[in-house]
Parts: sequence; C-alpha cells; structure tokens
Amino acid sequence: MNKTKNKLKHIYDLMEGYYGDLSWWPADSPFEVIVGAILTQNTSWGNVEKAIMELKKNNALTVRKIGNMDETALAGLIRSSGYHRVKAGRLKNICRFILEECGGRLEALKKERQGVLRKKLLSVKGVGPETCDSILLYALDKPVFVVDAYTKRIFSRHGIINEDVAYDDVQHLVHENFPLRVKKLNKLHACIVETAKRFCKKKMGLCKNCPLGKIKKN
Repeated sequence: MNKTKNKLKHIYDLMEGYYGDLSWWPADSPFEVIVGAILTQNTSWGNVEKAIMELKKNNALTVRKIGNMDETALAGLIRSSGYHRVKAGRLKNICRFILEECGGRLEALKKERQGVLRKKLLSVKGVGPETCDSILLYALDKPVFVVDAYTKRIFSRHGIINEDVAYDDVQHLVHENFPLRVKKLNKLHACIVETAKRFCKKKMGLCKNCPLGKIKKN
C-alpha cells in the first residue's frame, strides 16, 4: 500500500471512529438534496434549511413546481439562502434539465453512466464541479468524491496535497487511493467537513482535541 493510500485510510478510520455515521445528506428526498446543493453555494447550512422549509410550506419543493414557478416568486421563497435571485435562476436551470433529461424522474437519471451524467450536469448554468459532484454522490448514488475548501485545508495540513491544487487533481488523487464506494465516499466527505468546522479552523487548527491531532503533519 502506497503512502497516500495509507494516509487516506488512516485519516478516514480516525474520523469515522470519532463521529460514527453522520447521516449525510440531511434531506427527505433526492430532489431536496439537489435543491440544497444549489442553495448551499456561498452560505451556511442554517440559511439553506430556512429556504427549504419555506419551499415546503408553500408546497413548492418539486421539480415541476420550481420549474414552472415565476422566478421572482421563487427568489422570494429562498431569500434566506442569500444571492436569492441568482439561485432562483440556477434552481430553474437544474429543474429544466431534469425535466428535459428524464421527465422529472430521478430514478431514470440514476441509470445514466456517471461520466456522461457528470458532463451533462456541468453544462447546466450555475452548476460547478462541487455542486455537480454533491448531486451525483448524495442525490444520485454515484461513487464520486466531493472536493471543497475543507478538503484542501485538511489534506494540505497533513501533507497529502498543496492547498492551491486544482479540484480535479484532488478528486483524482482520492479516486486512485480510496475505495470507490458510495457509502465510504459519503462518510469521508462528511467527516472532513465536520472536522474542519470543529477543529481544523481556517486560521489555526485546534489539534489537541481533533481526531486527526496525533497524525504527523508531513
């Protein structure tokens, strides 16, 4: 087993042992995951939850309802998520894609080959790599690793990557050195986010209590 594979396994085992199952992504349906993936761009999850609750209160959390809704009215419902006008447009874009691609049936979308589906999702205006891969992993059960700023922070501090490395390079490294199974990739990303939020802060690490605190940083 090579050094990177060893280190990734050790990091995963320590975090998984510390947190257990974090039950990501918190949602009642795959479509709610997709909505959350769009709304969570540049905001906190608490703000996303408020916007999703507002959509539910107005019986608007369906592909067809959002796809057919007036964009200004939709923006009003998701105001708490920030950049609400931009995100309203992005939600309508993804809903139009789902309706055109599979008639709104996500089960049909899941049957699409991962590489083909990823290219199609990335062609939707407002869907970047992180949002795309969140949808693939958490809504469509595709074995893909989601890279974010937390990933780069933790991996760079433990000598796996440089923090300025490209998204695709980090993803490729994980895909080459970690089991490509949906449940394990889900847990890995969830544990990374939780560890970064609690311990591996942007300005400094609270290493003493961190589950990864005893790993040598080189």
